[in-house]
Amino acid sequence: MNLVVVESPAKAKTIEKYLGSNYRVLASFGHVRDLPSKNGSVDPDNDFAMSWAIDTRARKRIKDIEDALKDADKLILATDPDREGEAISWHLLELLGNKKVLKGKPIERVVFNAITKNSVLTAINNPRQLDQELVDAYLARRALDYLVGFTLSPVLWRKLPGARSAGRVQSVALRLITERETEIEQFNPREYWSVTADMSTASGAFSASLVRLDGEKLDKFSLNDEAKAKDAEAKVKGANLSIKSVEAKPLTRNPQPPFTTSTLQQEASSKLGFSATRTMQTAQKLYEGVNIGSETVGLITYMRTDGVSMVGEAVSDCRATISSNYGDDYLPSSARMYKSKAKNAQEAHEAIRPTGFGRTPSSLNLSGDEKRLYELIWKRATASQMASAKLERTTVTVVDARDSLALRATGQVIRFDGFLKLYEAPKSKSDDDDTDSKLLPPLKRGQDTDAKTVVAEQHFTQPPPRFSEASLVKRMEELGIGRPSTYASILKVLQDRDYVTLDKRRFTPSDKGRLLTAFLEEFFAKYVEYNYTADLEEQLDKISSGDLEWKQMLSNFWNEFSTHVDGTKELRITHVLDALNIALKTVAFPEKEDGSDPRKCTNCDDGELSLKLGKFGAFVGCSNYPECKFTRPFGAGDGEDSEAQDTELGKHPELGDAVWLKTGRFGPYVELALPADTDMDTKPKPKPKRASLPKGWGWQTIDLDKALQLLSLPREIGKHPEDGESISAGIGRYGPYVVHQRTFASLGEVHEVWEVGLNRAVTLIEEKKASRGKGRTQNVLKELGKHPTDEAPVQILDGRYGAYVKWGKINATIPNGQDVDGVNIDMALEYIAEKQAKGTKKKPVRKKPAAKKKPAAKKKPAAKKPAAKKTTAKKTPAKKPAAKKAPVKKAPSPKT
Repeated sequence: MNLVVVESPAKAKTIEKYLGSNYRVLASFGHVRDLPSKNGSVDPDNDFAMSWAIDTRARKRIKDIEDALKDADKLILATDPDREGEAISWHLLELLGNKKVLKGKPIERVVFNAITKNSVLTAINNPRQLDQELVDAYLARRALDYLVGFTLSPVLWRKLPGARSAGRVQSVALRLITERETEIEQFNPREYWSVTADMSTASGAFSASLVRLDGEKLDKFSLNDEAKAKDAEAKVKGANLSIKSVEAKPLTRNPQPPFTTSTLQQEASSKLGFSATRTMQTAQKLYEGVNIGSETVGLITYMRTDGVSMVGEAVSDCRATISSNYGDDYLPSSARMYKSKAKNAQEAHEAIRPTGFGRTPSSLNLSGDEKRLYELIWKRATASQMASAKLERTTVTVVDARDSLALRATGQVIRFDGFLKLYEAPKSKSDDDDTDSKLLPPLKRGQDTDAKTVVAEQHFTQPPPRFSEASLVKRMEELGIGRPSTYASILKVLQDRDYVTLDKRRFTPSDKGRLLTAFLEEFFAKYVEYNYTADLEEQLDKISSGDLEWKQMLSNFWNEFSTHVDGTKELRITHVLDALNIALKTVAFPEKEDGSDPRKCTNCDDGELSLKLGKFGAFVGCSNYPECKFTRPFGAGDGEDSEAQDTELGKHPELGDAVWLKTGRFGPYVELALPADTDMDTKPKPKPKRASLPKGWGWQTIDLDKALQLLSLPREIGKHPEDGESISAGIGRYGPYVVHQRTFASLGEVHEVWEVGLNRAVTLIEEKKASRGKGRTQNVLKELGKHPTDEAPVQILDGRYGAYVKWGKINATIPNGQDVDGVNIDMALEYIAEKQAKGTKKKPVRKKPAAKKKPAAKKKPAAKKPAAKKTTAKKTPAKKPAAKKAPVKKAPSPKT
């Protein structure tokens, strides 16, 4: 028997069917170990030695692989065909080698670019050895990210309270978002006017725009006020016009190449409204295998790739499908060849394409996200081999008798649709902005025409738009920042840490995010520069290709970076505040309408407002503190008084009842009003349906559609295949979840509540059941330092109900909403002190049960006198009833 190890259980089931009874396929469920979140996991002083920790959930999977390996003749590592997949295979080999279970058995490495029977069997018959250069690139990236995070984050905790952490690539992506916001805020709109005329001829009507006036060519801002525009309008109305020229120019539009990871995320965002995470999760399912009725098969090739080419057999399959479905007119004489233009592109893999072009979207039994994304991938890949579209652009110039005034009209006609029959590709930068699909009537040179209607219209220039996920991914790829396969996780981290918000599919930096970016730009400018970050990516790519030794790369980086960090140790908070006051003056001290000094305190005569740093972040305070205690939140709309008002969002489309946004004791929520004819005299009284807003959903962003989404929960996903009982999804106190017979399993993101399918829900439920009753290993998440009283370690541990601070026998809860990465030793000592105080106050309450024995003592005087003496001896405890009340009065104090 041969043992094959893959990453996901879905892939394992599909591959095992293809390989037959002589193979057993097990899943590692992704990474099996990682660097623990504590100091010392990477040791630069010990040749960058790494201390790995086995993931708690992976222990059983490793044990299953060990047990299966005992009866196996060969171990085949078949994890994903990328750097992470190579790393997972390396980790497994390291673990199995340390446990001495390999015992000289043959070890092979195979990769599947597609989960089809042919691809799997071909890969099995062509094994290779582990690619150590890819592993080295993984180790370098992992160590680099760790060293930046665990060296820079403590600096933030000391110098910028309230900041959570700073990641190497996340910080640069955040800088892009904050710089765009600054551009928008500093943008000064310019006024300009346009003059258009509806022209009439014997052969038809068309619209034209004024392009020349008084013999001078007009640019965008030539008509910059109403007077000039009205003068131009009058001259057009009074002119005798005729057609000077009609020019028809043939154009060719070529199809775009098949998708890469980046372009798939961009197109899925713009065309389907998918987030990067949603796109990659759906693509993963299509790659690993989907049940299409008669069989389970991988429908697309591997979805983490920079390559834009397709292998020869795929191109032949594609061209045959085009010829069969659309005819030879839509098939170019030779196959198209594509080469990536992206910076740092690694073209080791094919582009993302269907595993079989004959599986058209309409022929498959797909639904939901899988159907929509597969259709997008199939159309894009098929169109990439189709004939070019043939168009004709016509330009008509209309002049007056003196040729001093001219208007221009453009139109476009599709002579042959080519690939446009299947897929409308995005316009490239070379496409003319004037090009549109307007049709022009038949026109001739010298033909007279009249301006029936002339309109002068005012415009203002617009600021650049905020980044969407698609445009941010595109910009990061252009700059060479990060790898496309990591973009989804980068954007998620920025949102999870509350550095940015995503509203109407556009990113806006939070005040916390702007503060962090300003700090890094001021004191760590080099490490958030776009070119520097891109250069690091190039070095990592050189490690992958064997052109750079990974530890040498780390050494070069660390020597400079650690020296720079050491230089900030003497940095005083006053220096930080002075720099931030300048960098963030437009945010912290916006200009006043009356022109007065925006930094003058409104509460005292001579105070100056300045940024202050508190335990929970930045705020604006007066320089005369403590005499003047004026404070306000940093940034507009971030104050405690920013609360949702009771607002009717609209009517339920089916029930007709009002849907409200309200604020209650625990924050904003949505409510479906009771029908007007509800009998309120019934017992128990009926209650309206309500739903709290999940984390990350600001009340300002809630509209009727979002409210209806929340009120529709819980959502039934389907029936469990084994017992037929319902599986549903909802949002609870601890976030989004799926549930089956009181077994709850968490979901990663809120949007998954409405998207998770039955297969994934069953997998999550079964994983949760399998993890029960096995005891929880106390995993140290973070070493904070030593307690000042006894030098005992203070740590953050991963507990059953979340992370907590541990010192000796005291376990202190970390407040809700506080990110673990942001907890430092000072904060931990506060939590410990609060826990100790609560424990002291509870001691009198614990003695209450002993006080209840007094009634038995009262019976003893009826017995012999010696017994009466015992009663006398216990008179002091008999006064305890008075003491019982004191703890009751103090009971609320631990909560305050």
